[in-house]
Amino acid sequence: MNHNTDLTVWPDAQASQYRELGYWQDRTLLDYFRQTAAQYPEQPAVICQDRTFTYRDMDQHIGRLAAGFKALGLMPGDNVVLQMTNVAEFYTCFFALLQLGVRPVLALPAHRQAEITYFCDHAEAKAYLIDGASAAFDYQALARDVAANCPGLQHVIVRGELAPTDDPRFIRLADCEQVPDTAQNANPSDIAFFQLSGGTTGTPKLIPRTHNDYAYSVTGSVDICQFSPETRYLCALPVAHNFPLSSPGALGVFWAGGCVVLTQNPAPQAAFELIEKHRVTVSALVPPLALLWMDHVDNTRHDLSSLKLIQVGGAKFSETAAKALPGKLNCQLQQVFGMAEGLVNYTRLDDPIEVITQTQGRPISPHDQIRVVDDAGQDVAIGEEGFLLTQGPYTIRGYYRAPAHNERSFNQDGFYRTGDIVKRTAEGNLIVTGRDKDQINRGGEKIAAEEIENQLLRHEGIHDAALIAIPDEYLGERSCAVIVTRPGIELRPIALKRFLRDLGIADYKIPDKIAFSEALPKTSVGKIDKKVLRATYA
Repeated sequence: MNHNTDLTVWPDAQASQYRELGYWQDRTLLDYFRQTAAQYPEQPAVICQDRTFTYRDMDQHIGRLAAGFKALGLMPGDNVVLQMTNVAEFYTCFFALLQLGVRPVLALPAHRQAEITYFCDHAEAKAYLIDGASAAFDYQALARDVAANCPGLQHVIVRGELAPTDDPRFIRLADCEQVPDTAQNANPSDIAFFQLSGGTTGTPKLIPRTHNDYAYSVTGSVDICQFSPETRYLCALPVAHNFPLSSPGALGVFWAGGCVVLTQNPAPQAAFELIEKHRVTVSALVPPLALLWMDHVDNTRHDLSSLKLIQVGGAKFSETAAKALPGKLNCQLQQVFGMAEGLVNYTRLDDPIEVITQTQGRPISPHDQIRVVDDAGQDVAIGEEGFLLTQGPYTIRGYYRAPAHNERSFNQDGFYRTGDIVKRTAEGNLIVTGRDKDQINRGGEKIAAEEIENQLLRHEGIHDAALIAIPDEYLGERSCAVIVTRPGIELRPIALKRFLRDLGIADYKIPDKIAFSEALPKTSVGKIDKKVLRATYA
């Protein structure tokens, strides 16, 4: 494995500028955590169900795991897949791996065999870390299937008790802990970990984030969102998502010395109970969850008066809902528009209400370069719709081992083609109006149409298939598969959903609706005309 070719670096002149400006401080993500642990050792850092961990507890646990992972043979530059639910061990494993210079691939709890196997193969992962104690899903059964197909995996590390298995690669996370080791073997300029791109094709892309670029995005976010030691953050979204990890998310809380309250159940009554019990001050939600909280708040008996701020991001939040949220939840709204590849925009806490309800904010950094261009790549006028391009101190310059994707996704000047269609106001705020990419944004979960179409076409009874987005009041968009069957074949939607599930595809990617057609409309160049399909099935 040639680690030197894994990262597309920033040009020397830009890297030097970011250092001179103090954006890149040449410190690891663990350095920032340890600075807080030294300053607030007895402050609660994480509350996870009935367990409370102080910063000292977390720091010591990280050291014990780092020593254990090192003893297993994990070395700087190795990749591992980390798939945990909302538990404290996600953070301790994350930081322990970073301490060793080992790069976690942050898989989501919803990912299943097809995705996890791909991540393990593409990253040549040496280990797979899972939440084997989860009651919601049997991750150990998933891991057994993955391990059977990934002989290169050397270890499957399980939080909780081991289920019976003949595979000697399975070990308990608790058995990894050793005498704490505090020595770091990480370079702040190197890849710290990988986020996952929603993508538009059947091959999810790994997003390499360095310590320097990611730490700056967190630091900038903390300043904008005014996190402090008094911040109590309810992590209601999956911990590995970029939004609840760094915008400012849990890392921002750790930077500021606050406390992360974890929940496995983001539903209103469960969340409201935790807000009251732990005096939560802020939470981050996707639009469907925000709408659900707003619908149920009138019927709750829980005291939500500690709540000061709700961030909404991951998908477009309607202006109507944005106007209603502050009154409903009796707190401030902040819109967040970002991407795991880098750029993050926020409405500011002191913005006029029109900006907060009608826009998705402006970038973290004055050195985030934004272009809004037309089909020919020419900049459009302020207020006109166009394609969003960006580069800056925390936006990647290329995906991991994906030269073909990089040619499509980055222009010759290094700008990332986000796939978002936006307008820019005179004040620099962005208004998201749509997507250029063939992708469904299902309540913040991105679904690549081509990936699901390719899987559907594996069915012997299907002649042609197209996946489109259809409007949904809560999710923003749902997915609809339009199917053309082979002559004489009759298929039922439930059978096709079962077929996809059996292929090991994450549940959120299974089409919400399946419709049948005699033929798919085509454009003048012979491509499926999804514009016609969306108009037909919306």
